[in-house]
Amino acid sequence: MQLYSTSYHRASSIEDAGKLLSGAEDGKFIAGGQTLIAALKQRLAQPSDLIDLRHIETLKGLKVEGRRVTIGAGVTHAEVATSAAIRAVCPALCHLASMIGDPHVRHMGTIGGSVANDDPAADYPSAVLALGATVVTNTREIVADDFFVSLFETALADDEIITAIRFDAPEKAGYAKFANPASRYAMTGVFVSKGAGGVRVAVTGAGSSGVFRHAGLEAALSANWSPEAVAGVEIDPSDLMSDMHCTAEYRANLIRVMAKRAVQAA
Repeated sequence: MQLYSTSYHRASSIEDAGKLLSGAEDGKFIAGGQTLIAALKQRLAQPSDLIDLRHIETLKGLKVEGRRVTIGAGVTHAEVATSAAIRAVCPALCHLASMIGDPHVRHMGTIGGSVANDDPAADYPSAVLALGATVVTNTREIVADDFFVSLFETALADDEIITAIRFDAPEKAGYAKFANPASRYAMTGVFVSKGAGGVRVAVTGAGSSGVFRHAGLEAALSANWSPEAVAGVEIDPSDLMSDMHCTAEYRANLIRVMAKRAVQAA
């Protein structure tokens, strides 16, 4: 299938990217392109201009200071998966990154792009939400609870660029997902964390409105941090997705199973 005609621009800095976007009729930022290119192929998006952020040096690099983790928006999944510094304080995030797509996807896709698009089947949104991370942009800082709005919708303004993801590593964390056997997208993924702010549980790939926290699982694990605590939690399927892969009721069961596995991994 042919793509629509579009103009490609390589931004050299965040300021340059902003100027290129303001001069475009309907411009879109692109990093690894793992979500946007698929949308272009399906003609779900038709931007006049693509502004490539991949070569902006200030968006690259990751840093761990004590338990404070800062990951540049341009850092690839492969870099997170193999980071010894992150693994030392939050191995669950490395595990999550290692399961995204295939090697090509992991070496092209970026954490900023995954979070900015809020793809309902993406893995990173569950980690950002469960870790209580802060999304840093070129104009402000947004806490995760305020960042994700709905399917493919976030609090980002059209001209806003994610520059980094920042969080304090929790005491314990784990991630488990039921992956589509072809795409490796999360048909249901659950990230759990336990830290100074309490227990947080985020679910991706299952909600009809995108990634979300599950209050019932958080309450159960706050009372008893163990895989057994998950078994009795009721998962309401009414707000879950049904599609060609599985029903909402099946996803409800997957949430419970993946939560149990995530706690075991933690």
